[in-house]
Amino acid sequence: MTNALDILKERGFIYQITDEDAMSKRLAEGPATFYVGFDPTGSSLHIGHLLPVMAMRWLQKAGHRPIALVGGGTAMIGDPSGKTEARPISDVATVDANAKAIQAQLGRFLDFTPGKAIMVNNADWLRGLNLIDFLRDIGRLFSIPRMLSAESVQLRLETGLSFLEFSYPLLQSYDFYILRRDHGCQFQFGGQDQWGNIVAGVDLTRRLLSEEVFGATFPLLLKSDGTKFGKTAGGAVWLDAERTAPFDYYQFWRNVDDADVTRLLSFFTSLPMSEVRRLGSLEAPQINRSKEILAYEATALAHGHDEAIRAFLAAGQEFGFADPDGAIETSSRITDLPAGGLDSDIPTLSITAAELGDGIGVLTLLVKAGLCASNGEARRLIKGGGCYLGDARITDEKMIITAADFADGALTLRAGKKARKRVLLAS
Repeated sequence: MTNALDILKERGFIYQITDEDAMSKRLAEGPATFYVGFDPTGSSLHIGHLLPVMAMRWLQKAGHRPIALVGGGTAMIGDPSGKTEARPISDVATVDANAKAIQAQLGRFLDFTPGKAIMVNNADWLRGLNLIDFLRDIGRLFSIPRMLSAESVQLRLETGLSFLEFSYPLLQSYDFYILRRDHGCQFQFGGQDQWGNIVAGVDLTRRLLSEEVFGATFPLLLKSDGTKFGKTAGGAVWLDAERTAPFDYYQFWRNVDDADVTRLLSFFTSLPMSEVRRLGSLEAPQINRSKEILAYEATALAHGHDEAIRAFLAAGQEFGFADPDGAIETSSRITDLPAGGLDSDIPTLSITAAELGDGIGVLTLLVKAGLCASNGEARRLIKGGGCYLGDARITDEKMIITAADFADGALTLRAGKKARKRVLLAS
């Protein structure tokens, strides 16, 4: 049986480990419990959260038990790690609503049947803490010089760091102690920027319980050009279909850089590494088939096979298929089409005749369709020659879209080569 740590290392998930030999030995001995935390600072996870989620899937597949911790308590403070300024403080109702939404999303990726995984919320033990007791029992075990030496703290000392945020590592460390004490959790995993918090949790848990625990981090996910992965001109790419439509989600993955394909296939698909390396080594134009497979697999994980196939068909019908003859071998279910096929789908916006009136400005419609974040961005898109109505390039930023532009009650707006929206005129 392959050690789960070896799987994670081969696929590129591991950046730092507190004790690699001991962790590998424990994972080889049999099922172990581990946890990853997600602070509900928003109502949806985004692509930036996917790396730890995929690692959790591999660990669970190897027989280990995940604890998905949603930080209903820690989110009320805000982790300063990786941030240049303090997060906005959310009220309790917002945090709780976000926590429920994120718990539902995690259920798409992990098997939460009894005994296979558990979901916890640290609000259950953090919100009722007695401050004096906590400081006496936990605060006394933390060294201020050591806390100040953490990279996340050093980065913020120049811009300002409140005591509220400075206390965050104590609470995250306390989470590890609680999970070890109550659920037998031996491992904590997190992003690269969580190293200081994880090490502090390992140290606290060992001191309080005199038991062996371990921590590891995943690498910061950057594109080949060094910029942060998971961001677009319009902002984050969300797992919530209401915030990022499945077609747009698919297109994000379909349009990644050639140089990133191998790494992204290894992270965000379950394809065998031999196939990942083969697909990633293809050159243009065949590499585009690898991108289709990546986009399908990532979309299927987040939204299901049918939605992923619809997005694949819609994109292919609009922009062409990279491998229409199926010459490139793959074990992906991208080739698994129902006998009757599926209707393709592209993002659609409906507007009423009353909303249209005598006409609507193209800048307004681009923003309303979600193709641009603002009128200014829409104006720049048109000036740069990247805006189309059907196949015709729009050159006039003052253009008015009227009912006459809706052939058979619909028109298609396109921003750049890939982003598009069908606009329907309802009665």
